[in-house]
Order: sequence, then structure tokens, then C-alpha cells
Amino acid sequence: MELNQNIIKGKWTEIKGEVQKAWGKLTNDELEQTKGDLTAIKGLIQQKYGKTQDDYQTKLTDIVSRFSSERDKTSDAAKQSLKS
Repeated sequence: MELNQNIIKGKWTEIKGEVQKAWGKLTNDELEQTKGDLTAIKGLIQQKYGKTQDDYQTKLTDIVSRFSSERDKTSDAAKQSLKS
């Protein structure tokens, strides 16, 4: 699944908080340095936890996807109200 970088940038503060909850060893500064780049975040997780990509890929994707779904719901609701 290709994750939309615009969603990540738009919801970065919330996503960063969820990533920190999931992987508490990651500092705010380290995550800020990634600028929301998922490849860089994956590298940090692997470096701090020594896990393979399979161990964290699904969880990270789920976190970002939740914010994508929220945006889509908001967009759909706005479109419906405009049609009314």
C-alpha cells in the first residue's frame, strides 16, 4: 500500500505521537529529523529495536492508514453537505 505523503505531512503531529506510543524509544527529535519520511522512520525503528521490517511494517502502516481514513471520512461528509 502506497501511503500518501500529503496525509503524513498534514497529520504529522498526530502520527508522530502514535509512533512514539508504539515505539517509546524513539525521541521527538529523532522523529522530527525524519520529516515524516516513512523510510527514515522504519530505519529508526530497526536501529532502536533491532527488528526486521516485517515486525513493524504492518503496525506503522496501520497507524498512518488510520489518519488517511479519518481524512477521507471528513472529505466525504463535506461533499455530502455541499450536495444538500
